[in-house]
Amino acid sequence: MKAATPIPEGIQTLTPHLVVHDAVGAIDFYKRAFGAEMLECMHGPDGQSIWHARLRIGNSNVFLADEGTAPGDQSPRSLRGSPASLQMYVEDARASFERAVNAGALVRQPLRETFWGDLYGQLMDPYGFRWAIAQRLRTLTSEELAHAVKAAARLAEH
Repeated sequence: MKAATPIPEGIQTLTPHLVVHDAVGAIDFYKRAFGAEMLECMHGPDGQSIWHARLRIGNSNVFLADEGTAPGDQSPRSLRGSPASLQMYVEDARASFERAVNAGALVRQPLRETFWGDLYGQLMDPYGFRWAIAQRLRTLTSEELAHAVKAAARLAEH
């Protein structure tokens, strides 16, 4: 047996773990929508349910499992929504956003240039999770950002 490292190789310190109502379908969707790559998959004793899958999207991992495979695990479908969302920074937000929409994601907020310097939009995947797609267009200093926040707040008041 090989000695274990505290943080497994290839795993970032913080990794989202999604519980879905159809892990096989979700994995297929994430492949088509976000270019996910399957790295690991552990099936349950029935040979069908997925107890644990590790996907890579860009340079990040996402863990995924079918609901009901562990006590208390419920998907957004069972919970009627999720307060969690995921954000991805990408090289080409327009292409990434279009790819996800073509794969079946619903637009929650169209892509637009934001006051904080990103091209940013939000999608809802068929499994109940919100995804933000962002591309940094310009980097603001803290002073520029503070000014932009005040200006955006003034616009929101009207």
